[in-house]
Amino acid sequence: MIRYILKRIALLVPILLGVSILIFGVIRLAPGDPAEVMLGPTAAQEDIELLREKLGLNRPIVVQYGIFLKNALHGDLGRSIKTNNPVMEELLQRFPATITLAFSSIILALLVGFPLGMIAALKQNTVWDALSSFLALAGFSIPNFWAGLMLMLLFSIVVPVFPSSGYGTWKHMVLPTVVLAIQTMAVIARMTRSSMLEIIRQDYVRTARAKGIANRLVLFRHIVRNALIPVVTIAGLYFGHSLGGVVITETIFSIPGIGRLLVDAIRSQDYPVVQGGILVFALCVGVVNLIVDVIYAFLDPRIKAQYR
Repeated sequence: MIRYILKRIALLVPILLGVSILIFGVIRLAPGDPAEVMLGPTAAQEDIELLREKLGLNRPIVVQYGIFLKNALHGDLGRSIKTNNPVMEELLQRFPATITLAFSSIILALLVGFPLGMIAALKQNTVWDALSSFLALAGFSIPNFWAGLMLMLLFSIVVPVFPSSGYGTWKHMVLPTVVLAIQTMAVIARMTRSSMLEIIRQDYVRTARAKGIANRLVLFRHIVRNALIPVVTIAGLYFGHSLGGVVITETIFSIPGIGRLLVDAIRSQDYPVVQGGILVFALCVGVVNLIVDVIYAFLDPRIKAQYR
């Protein structure tokens, strides 16, 4: 098992390296000049060139990347062009809000989506199956920004139960968490239903029932455990989707997270903040996928057997 975990950790290194190269190159190819944005349209060309030299923007792109990678390995992601604050400091200040929102949405999606899928599979071709399928289809079809605006209108204005913006208490997180969880919830429900229907028809399930094993044991020991394998995989993949969704959700609900910071950094062409933010997102996705792989190994003994 330790060999399996170490192998998965080793795979993170080239992934993060590839992400850093891709993001660094794409940002540098974007039109515009951060020095011109900082100094304004009326700035003299001499002042712009001096600022470019000070920020290191006049060096070859390979040299700029080498300096960035060397500093990043020491935990230094540079300084914000806009505020001159350390990028790591700004990211750490906003990281708790973003990671809380992302994990809360995944947990909510699992707590609601998995039971919905179970009910649809166990009550196949009934009104419960139809209702569950309708809710899953509707959830998958609703855009995040529209769901956010409608929930804000309903629960912050018409029925003022939750605040419409801000961060600080659990009430501030309810609406953003629901908005971010809706699509993931729908996918998990559909995946759970199809996975359970496939497993229910397997020979080992029929054999267990023929031996007189109680239905509850058959359900949780054989059906649910095996149905969790693709669901856990989907949950890990959609964690990355949730991190992408926080950019819109944090903007709608005015949450001071990394997603909102990235939006502001892209508008002002703040290269270091954009690079650092996306690299942190990539690291979070990699760590979550590592956790998913470990859980997958516990659910499927064949994985552990390969590394003994």
